[in-house]
Amino acid sequence: MKIHELGPAYGAKTTSKRKGRGISSGLGKTAGKGHKGQKARSGGKIRRGFEGGQTPLVRRLPKRGFNNIFSKEYAIVNVSDLEKYDNDTVINAKFLLSEGVIRKELDGLKVLGNGNLTKKLTVEAKKISAAAKEKIEAAGGKIEVK
Repeated sequence: MKIHELGPAYGAKTTSKRKGRGISSGLGKTAGKGHKGQKARSGGKIRRGFEGGQTPLVRRLPKRGFNNIFSKEYAIVNVSDLEKYDNDTVINAKFLLSEGVIRKELDGLKVLGNGNLTKKLTVEAKKISAAAKEKIEAAGGKIEVK
């Protein structure tokens, strides 16, 4: 085998169909579009979701639910996530964001009571669960609800 004998595998390259180039080509006259109708016309595309004039499924199905524009979404942290910090550390949303514990500040920080805590920490949060409050105070820490 020589370098000039190399080529693509059989069937890997196909020649493009030259439509509308005479009857003998096999793709002349109607150029594979059949006779008349919307799809035979130039620009005769049918938009996505169109069901031939029948009321589309999207409009037949009822609307469900709503988005409450007044709802609050909090950045959630468990007590077990705070165990890695040293004693007397002030924990707030900005600190946890810089540490990479939370991705966004959202509407504030909410501390939940999953896990154990042995360190004495000062926690500044918008909301705190009863279990988390109990565990932080039992470890000798302080809670500031803002």
